[in-house]
Amino acid sequence: MEQQKLPNATLILVFGIISIVTCCCYGIIGLIFGIIGLVLANKATNIYALDPALYEGYNNVKLGKTLSIIGIVLNILVVIFFIWIISIIGWDSMQNEELMRERLEDYLQNME
Repeated sequence: MEQQKLPNATLILVFGIISIVTCCCYGIIGLIFGIIGLVLANKATNIYALDPALYEGYNNVKLGKTLSIIGIVLNILVVIFFIWIISIIGWDSMQNEELMRERLEDYLQNME
């Protein structure tokens, strides 16, 4: 019997890579791709567990799952960082460079 590719094996790998690469986009886009990649990887793992001899491409699924987990962690850290920055300098200063510089200088002076 000929082996067939696991469904979405390549897509899972691509989503894992995208979740890491897009972690600099405020963490939201990469978080979405990471979660979707992880869900698809879990489904593919369950399909593979039923009959491993029937499917190929499980290495892509494992690697994609690992990359998705790394991407989710990185994106959560980025989201926490941006929430922390917004709590320090405020949302209104995010659009005004001078106000942002002033608030950051005030924050750094208060730290000393």
